[in-house]
Amino acid sequence: MHLEVPAVSLPAVLPAAGSSPSPSPSETPALTVPTLQDAHESATNAASWVEENWSTWLAIGLRVLLILVIAAVLRTVVRRAITKLIGRMNRTVRAVDGTALGGLLVNAERRRQRSQAIGSVLRSVASFLIMGTAALMVLATFEINLAPLLASAGVAGVAIGFGARNLVTDFLSGVFMILEDQYGVGDTIDAGVASGEVIEVGLRVTKLRGANGEIWYVRNGEVKRIGNLSQGWATAGVDVTVRADEDLDKVKAVLDEVAEKMGKEEPWNEVLWGPIEVLGLDSVLLDSMVVHVSAKTMPGKSVAVERELRWRIKRAFDAADIPIVGGASAPAEEEGPAPDPTAGMAPPSAYANPTSPQSLAASPIPPQSPSMTK
Repeated sequence: MHLEVPAVSLPAVLPAAGSSPSPSPSETPALTVPTLQDAHESATNAASWVEENWSTWLAIGLRVLLILVIAAVLRTVVRRAITKLIGRMNRTVRAVDGTALGGLLVNAERRRQRSQAIGSVLRSVASFLIMGTAALMVLATFEINLAPLLASAGVAGVAIGFGARNLVTDFLSGVFMILEDQYGVGDTIDAGVASGEVIEVGLRVTKLRGANGEIWYVRNGEVKRIGNLSQGWATAGVDVTVRADEDLDKVKAVLDEVAEKMGKEEPWNEVLWGPIEVLGLDSVLLDSMVVHVSAKTMPGKSVAVERELRWRIKRAFDAADIPIVGGASAPAEEEGPAPDPTAGMAPPSAYANPTSPQSLAASPIPPQSPSMTK
């Protein structure tokens, strides 16, 4: 069988392939240049979009502006109200137990610092609440979903609360100490962990000046009890120890005279808030008895009153020939010749001398030899 293949020329095959290796320059696409009509259409579309949405933008802007204005005005009004309230508290001095001593018990610097601390806390809390609420309302105006934000804030608050619980405890304790007026600047307190004079009261730390001049920084959260030695009044007490056979009427008369004289002299007449009283016997022993003297004084002045009272009592007792006893006393010196230091010693024994008749008589008999026995 014979197959015939038709003859095909190369120029006929190339057009049938459909493409050439490289396009001709005439077939390259030309860059389109925007015309004036296209720019006009774009500007018209933008203007129409702005015209359609400007009312929404204006409403959102006015709403945000209104929220901010109301928040600012409310914050200013609340802060002024707090300032006036604190100023009124600062000018008001309450009397203690219905007496006229209240004005003396309240330190002006203490009232000023306490009012400033309370005012600062209240103003900070008010500003945080008002501005925080305004910020949330502004975000809600822009249609922002606040649920994730509030959830994140809650989780962050819990984490901070667990991590900084000591800080939160110190802060809350400081706020309540200031609000309840437990102590203030100038007070002498015993905080358990330290004691001294308060020189600064903060929301987290209280500064104390110790008896030796040291400064104690006490965290408010660590204070479990507070003994305020500067509120109300103080008590000065002196114990006088005399002999058991002393005349009590004479002792009481001397003490009454000292108390009356001290109560009339300056500056003790201002420090003493009551008469010095002889309360009686505290204890009676075989060789002594203790008489207790007490007085009500200005806070913080009890130690000075006790020292002055001891000074005056000692001088008055010396003038009245009343000895004060107590503690170790030196033995009284006896008149006469000096005692013989060997009087209490035993005489020497005769047996101490080996040549004495007593020693020879008490010496053992030597054993006899066998030759002598025969």
